[in-house]
Amino acid sequence: MNKWKKITLFTNILLTFSTVFVLLDTFLIPKTYAQAVKVENTASNTSIDTSQETSVTENSNIESTITETSYMDDNISITISTIREYETDIYIADVVVSDISYLQTALANNQYGRNIKETTSTIAENNNAILAINGDFYGFRDYGFVIRNGILYRENGSGEALVINKDGTFKIVDESSTSATDLLNNNAWQALSFGPGLIDNSEIIVGVNEEVGQAMNSNPRTAIGMISPLHYVFIVSDGRTSQSEGLTLYELAEVMKDLGVSVGYNLDGGGSSTMYFNGNVVNNPVSNSGERKVSDIVYIGY
Repeated sequence: MNKWKKITLFTNILLTFSTVFVLLDTFLIPKTYAQAVKVENTASNTSIDTSQETSVTENSNIESTITETSYMDDNISITISTIREYETDIYIADVVVSDISYLQTALANNQYGRNIKETTSTIAENNNAILAINGDFYGFRDYGFVIRNGILYRENGSGEALVINKDGTFKIVDESSTSATDLLNNNAWQALSFGPGLIDNSEIIVGVNEEVGQAMNSNPRTAIGMISPLHYVFIVSDGRTSQSEGLTLYELAEVMKDLGVSVGYNLDGGGSSTMYFNGNVVNNPVSNSGERKVSDIVYIGY
């Protein structure tokens, strides 16, 4: 083998190893980010009142009424329904809470980082969730605001984020024209970054042919919406099966508008789409392994 052939072979091997490493680093190798990234809002005028949350958490005798499709106590009301639209099974959780502290988020393994993943149901069970849906899969990207339960983890962003404020309101913001720190200092409780926004001011804001990246037009979907402060809907649809075709973003927005949603936002869909309620997975996830492991969830619980 002559000199140039050896150099070419070595270069090809090096490129192959480099490509494999990049793929592993992006999709598989877990990375726990430095805790110094966390910024907690300690301003007295923006901190959430947890006195009620503490008292109910310590009270092991919460009186609740639970059925296969509903949960009710003095602070939380959840009703699960299934509708069929666009040749697709759609699961809707109507949620009313007495305080925003009951709408929470949780991270896989309770750690913030890249490629740290568990199934939605596992994260839900570990956090005693009553109802949960998969979140925005923040760990798949290096951008997008991440505020979780009043703590800022990531500031860089360029798309649309959903901000859940401590007064129970939802707001869709342009990440390029605001800062996560400012949001935190102005009562942000959660910030999710996937998108796009679907409904704003009770009107559909997503285009008829708009789609997420290179995704198929009809997919399993996960979305969250506000009807009014402290009154929400969690939506998950099936898709990519002979039983359920899946939804376009516009069809998902139409479903939300019909439900009376005033602000609605698309979360991670496809194989990630999962709804968990009272110990069971409600929908039919289409990941090859059943439930796909994800970075985070949005849930209702104590």
